[in-house]
Amino acid sequence: MSVLMSPKISIHIVAWNSMLFLPDLLDSISKQTYTDFAVLVIDNGSSDKVAEFLSEKYPHVRCLRNVRNLGFTSAHNQGIRYAIEHWDKGELQNKFIFVMNPDVVLTPTCLEELMRATHGKDAYGSFGGKLLRAYGDGIVDEVLKSSIHSDRIDSTGLQLQKNLTSLKRGAGEMDEGQYDISEDVFGISRSLVLYRAQALQTIRFQDEFFDQDFVTFKEDEDLAWRMQYASLPAWYEARAVAYHFRGAYVEEKWGWMARLQHRQTKSKMYRYYCIRNHWLVLLKNIDFVSFLLSFPQVCYTESFRFLGALLFGGADRFAIFSVMGLIPRMYKKRQWIQKTKQITGFAIRKRFAK
Repeated sequence: MSVLMSPKISIHIVAWNSMLFLPDLLDSISKQTYTDFAVLVIDNGSSDKVAEFLSEKYPHVRCLRNVRNLGFTSAHNQGIRYAIEHWDKGELQNKFIFVMNPDVVLTPTCLEELMRATHGKDAYGSFGGKLLRAYGDGIVDEVLKSSIHSDRIDSTGLQLQKNLTSLKRGAGEMDEGQYDISEDVFGISRSLVLYRAQALQTIRFQDEFFDQDFVTFKEDEDLAWRMQYASLPAWYEARAVAYHFRGAYVEEKWGWMARLQHRQTKSKMYRYYCIRNHWLVLLKNIDFVSFLLSFPQVCYTESFRFLGALLFGGADRFAIFSVMGLIPRMYKKRQWIQKTKQITGFAIRKRFAK
């Protein structure tokens, strides 16, 4: 090939000691009916010999190696810059970045269906499919691997709520055809999302596509807001199916107490970034009118979230102080969003909030 990234799609996987899942993912990529792509693995300082595995089994897969774990956002920004720098600027409208978690397995037609969905949707910035859950019990057993794919939904896009939080649409529900209609959604989960390269370039802030201050978690919600402000809609394609390995899940209909109790089963890092980054999303993206219209719901939800952080202490409480320290940086980014936006936050809320 004449340039480093001449294929239409650059598939990006950030790996950090992900060898339990990576072989299955790469095997599913190799079986795709759509083949005009290149694969890039960004290794975040793994100690499980991922580079040696790629060199031996998948020598055509490019690997960027970091000496330490830079986090999800920084590593993916590396990969996105790497791809865009090797495409001509005039090509970006018809080039795509496919961001995937390493613990995902694609059905053979997943990429083909996503690419078919892009036809006639030049204004759209992101595309996602029906992500179902696969459970990890017995995952190392070859016999069990094919039996743990489920009909329980992981995500069919991001759903904006009236309290201005975002949830994975359909998460925890059994797939009974209720999401078989392809349609516009607020955003796409970072576990499996196809971004138009030109759209990423449009919402780019300095060297950031994903906000690097987020490090990990909720960065897909932040990017969904920025895509919407830039009038770059998101499309859910029901025929594009993949599986995401999960442990215990949170039902979207759970109340605040059940969510708080479930949160305590998560790692301190998970709780810290989820709380912190949720508030960063609000600080950075919510316009004043939308905040006023949603004030009762926002006040109710965030009061319990704040009290929960104080009550449980530790990482949860530290998240509060971290947000306070990041306010100046968020304000600067907020100013850029409000200055460059194409539509109002009120219009986004009116269309998507449920």
